[in-house]
Amino acid sequence: MTLPLIPNLLVALCVCALLYRMQASHVSFTKQVFTGLGLGVLLGAALQAVYGAGSPTIAATNAWLDVLGSGYVKLLQMIVIPLIMVSIIGAILKLRDAASLGKISALTIGILIATTAVAAMIGILMAKLFGLTAVGLTASAAEVARGEYLQGSLGAAKEISLPSMLLSFIPANPFLDMTGARKTSTIAVVFFAVFVGIAATGIATKKPNEFASFSHFVHVAHTIVMRMVTLVLRLTPYGVFALMAKVVAGSSLQDILNLLGFVLASYSALILMFGVHLLLVAFAGLNPARFVKKIFPVLAFAFTSRTSAGAIPMSVATQTTRLGTPEGIANFAASFGATIGQNGCAGIYPAMLAVMIAPTVGIDPWTAGFILPLLAIVVFGSIGVAGVGGGATFAALIVLSALDLPVALAGLLISIEPLIDMGRTALNVSGSITAGTLTSRILGATDMAVFNSDVESNLDGEEQTA
Repeated sequence: MTLPLIPNLLVALCVCALLYRMQASHVSFTKQVFTGLGLGVLLGAALQAVYGAGSPTIAATNAWLDVLGSGYVKLLQMIVIPLIMVSIIGAILKLRDAASLGKISALTIGILIATTAVAAMIGILMAKLFGLTAVGLTASAAEVARGEYLQGSLGAAKEISLPSMLLSFIPANPFLDMTGARKTSTIAVVFFAVFVGIAATGIATKKPNEFASFSHFVHVAHTIVMRMVTLVLRLTPYGVFALMAKVVAGSSLQDILNLLGFVLASYSALILMFGVHLLLVAFAGLNPARFVKKIFPVLAFAFTSRTSAGAIPMSVATQTTRLGTPEGIANFAASFGATIGQNGCAGIYPAMLAVMIAPTVGIDPWTAGFILPLLAIVVFGSIGVAGVGGGATFAALIVLSALDLPVALAGLLISIEPLIDMGRTALNVSGSITAGTLTSRILGATDMAVFNSDVESNLDGEEQTA
């Protein structure tokens, strides 16, 4: 351990001690997360100012911060599959109604896909307003290498078809999918959990004793899994701090300035789409300001971690304990939203890329003959995008290859990819929570007393004054 590294780690430890003190003093969860986010930005900026971008000391510091940040993400990923299994099976056992299950699924998926189409239109609009084009962009060695990698991945994207994607949702080996081995493993586990739940309800009247025993088992398993979720979520402020500090410390200001137009256009589109989510919430008769306040912690985590799938446990807890959404709907929305209809990664990003790249091969992107097929392909490509880092790249490959556009040019954005991906992931999670909230509201299942409460749940059952 080098000498300059020691004070950096001491500062990080002091921040963690402050966050622990806030937690022990029962400071609201939102304030804890906001504090961790802000201090992460300050520490990352200070490391850049003192040591300079690309410094070995920053790399060493980030390696230690990664133990806390990525360790937290891994813990969340660890409990995703158990949470989906017990929550969805438990919800079906309570419903005992296949029609209700169908309504929940259809509404959730429909809202996710519809909002992705709107997101793509906003992405196209922002690309037009900011005059984005890939014509004239120069590539460094890293960007050329990235382009070659994307070109090599083109074959997998071209093999994707809607029938094959739908077929991939059915788990031939559910235990394999519980390891997350496939891009569609999350949906496959949802499918298996639904199958188990429906099978169990089928014996409710014929074998009531066995059904009661199984229901009790699921209830006990659910209680234990939710306790695991509680233990992990208590680490959220620390994880957000470490992840944010690492991102800021490792970012290159010059790279951001070189592609500032794309950064501004992307975040303008992301903010506009987030505004669409709030409009939908308002149309559903809910207070959008209260909605934002209650979902801020999970958005902060998604922003810093860049993983939609890892945000599932926190998303479910936010929807159930803060927004008053029933657990079954919350789990469907969070699980589907991590794979289907990601507004940021599968909506805005590939649409903007297509519009940027089209002029390089002599195509006018501002014609109905280009935009309408683009929107249709984006909607299709949004089904089955993996809810982890790299999902946006896969969605872009599907769209660009379907339009016969050169995919290698997408490599020109590699230097700012992490910065853009942070906002995209936060929008993805916002979209899934919005879908769950709207579905719950449409079905008249929202607990308005929970949504309107000014007493802030800490996502672990402990209530605090907001």
